[in-house]
Amino acid sequence: MVGGVLEEMRIRSLGVIDDAVVELSPGFTAVTGETGAGKTMVVTSLGLLLGGRADPALVRIGAKNALVEGRVSVPVGASAVVRAEEAGAELDDGALLISRTVSAEGRSRAHLGGRSVPVGMLAELADELVAVHGQTDQQGLLKLSRQRQALDRYAGDTVTVPLAKYGEAYRRLRAISTELDEITTRARERAQEADMLRYGLDEVAAVEPRPGEDAELAEEAERLGHAEALASAATSAHAALAGNPEDPEGVDASTLVAGAHRALEAVRSHDPALAALADRIGEVGILLGDVAGELAGYADDLDADPLRLAAVEERRAALTALTRKYGQDVASVLAWAEQSATRLTELDGDDERIEELTAERDALRTELGGMAQALTDARTEAADRFAAAVTAELASLAMPHARVSFAIRQTEDPEGVEVGGRAVAYGPSGADEVELLLAPHPGAPPRPIAKGASGGELSRVMLAVEVVFAGTDPVPTYLFDEVDAGVGGKAAVEIGRRLAKLAKTAQVVVVTHLPQVAAFADRQLLVEKTNDGSVTRSGVKVLEGEERIRELSRMLAGQEDSETARAHAEELLATARGDG
Repeated sequence: MVGGVLEEMRIRSLGVIDDAVVELSPGFTAVTGETGAGKTMVVTSLGLLLGGRADPALVRIGAKNALVEGRVSVPVGASAVVRAEEAGAELDDGALLISRTVSAEGRSRAHLGGRSVPVGMLAELADELVAVHGQTDQQGLLKLSRQRQALDRYAGDTVTVPLAKYGEAYRRLRAISTELDEITTRARERAQEADMLRYGLDEVAAVEPRPGEDAELAEEAERLGHAEALASAATSAHAALAGNPEDPEGVDASTLVAGAHRALEAVRSHDPALAALADRIGEVGILLGDVAGELAGYADDLDADPLRLAAVEERRAALTALTRKYGQDVASVLAWAEQSATRLTELDGDDERIEELTAERDALRTELGGMAQALTDARTEAADRFAAAVTAELASLAMPHARVSFAIRQTEDPEGVEVGGRAVAYGPSGADEVELLLAPHPGAPPRPIAKGASGGELSRVMLAVEVVFAGTDPVPTYLFDEVDAGVGGKAAVEIGRRLAKLAKTAQVVVVTHLPQVAAFADRQLLVEKTNDGSVTRSGVKVLEGEERIRELSRMLAGQEDSETARAHAEELLATARGDG
């Protein structure tokens, strides 16, 4: 057997079930009981364990919460085990313990291997552990997307490998198309931005500011604005240091220092200390001479030209106009201009970028068309094999003249990709629309199963599909709820026989009301209510020997002690055992 086995479930305060344990066998287990006894709660419980939606209405009246616990044996190294262990779960003697609690207020909690986990993790493991089929799943099979998924699942690597490559190309094409749309739809906005940047850069270029120029001009303007006062101060200072030619009798600093130096020079040979002072006074005299010379030069060079001042102020005004718009100083303006030039290059390159993206998009569309064609070819080949296999299974399910086929078609779309010489619509899974068709008898045209199959026929098609899957893509456990709806007589026997065959390679659990199906089970569980309308631990029991014959008799005739029904029940069991 591939995978693991659902060994048992404990159900507490769920619907009509008070507290019950459902023990399951590795092969074929049939769950039976009178209508309303709670058989469907088995399916509901398993759905909760597999991450299904928690409905507070399921909580038994008077209880605070409902609890479902399951024990699934899983082989070491299975991907489900690896995923569970990554989440911190621990195995219990080779089994994975799963629990789900639903409160009457609607809150839900999940535990996996003793560790609290998000409910979504249970759903992640579900596909690898159990395949659940009920009336809602049959309705799901009516959806075209589910039919395509079923075909792809059957085809295996011949479709999944090229489909993965197609998906990568499709996502790349979507990204390119989105970028193209963004560039083209924002073209006006981006053009306006480019015009503004271009205008600003032209303004900066017209002024041609130099780094630090604003500070230099501020200093020069300050000097030119006070030229007369500066010249007068320099002249007075020069006179104080070097004398005034117009006042030859005046005393100046240079003359006084020179006199002091001569006085000391006359006696310096008598005392080294005084000689040192004389040298220092000499240095002062030299320094005074230098400063006096610079003051004279400063006064001579000072430009008091009002035209120069006007030119400086005009230049400063031009720089101020730039700093008001583009930065707090010239350095900031120059930085803005550099950044804006880069941005303008990007904006001006939009046309070139559009051309590049358009070329890449067109190339990808062509490539995608080829990939879509390859998917169509692979699906067409797999569809013939899949349809033939399901048709053969239907012959074993009392539909010997039924024929199943697939219609694989595309929808023309001038904006699509080219497949088979036509432009067709495409999506993340290719360009194909896949539809399962059924011709129930010779001469009947193939029709979509939604229109061409009755409830019983749809149940058998579903079972046939799952049996075919079991040979190519098996899961450990299959659970069927009402798979025999609308079926009776010989067809019911054939369904039981087929389920028994499926149980040779996987665990099969069937909730059924048909004795012809239940007779083929390796184990039959009876769900029955107590007098107060609830199902307790004693209300779910394994039927053996006489008890099983009595239950099959009840299912056959509604009378447990009918001799005719008992004989029929024994015959059914003998037939089932003979097949085994």
